[in-house]
Amino acid sequence: MQEIEEMLAFLEHHNISYQRWDHPAVFTVDQVNELALQIPGIHTKNLFLRDKKATRLFMLVAPGDKVIDLKNIARMIGVNNLSFASKERLQENLGITAGSVSVLALVNDRAGKVEVLFDEEVWQAQAITAHPLVNTSTLVISRLDIERFLKIINHSPHLVKI
Repeated sequence: MQEIEEMLAFLEHHNISYQRWDHPAVFTVDQVNELALQIPGIHTKNLFLRDKKATRLFMLVAPGDKVIDLKNIARMIGVNNLSFASKERLQENLGITAGSVSVLALVNDRAGKVEVLFDEEVWQAQAITAHPLVNTSTLVISRLDIERFLKIINHSPHLVKI
């Protein structure tokens, strides 16, 4: 699945409700903040990460305003030298480009190679923001619907405290 229309159809097929905001392309949390959109829910940043030997891949979903200490996250999840995965690995495993990383891209991880990590603060929120495979749109989805989405695509969330 590569197109926004396919993603939205998938969500609708599975009765996952969302609110949609279209906007200019954004690549960072700062760029989103500059748009000053009044989008409800917790605003997230999503990092596509790998361990030292790239034998394990991770998506970290964290509040947009939190500073991420990769060494600390690595210790919490028991891996060595957590770092950003390459654009090539991103495309190969999630079928998206940089700037479009979101929990919704896990729909493309049919092999189940990517482990999903949620900061506890995000997991406790009523609603979560996510790009629908492109960085020109943002969806707001209830946390309960995100949980259902993850079950549908066979990904179990792991909670971490950042």
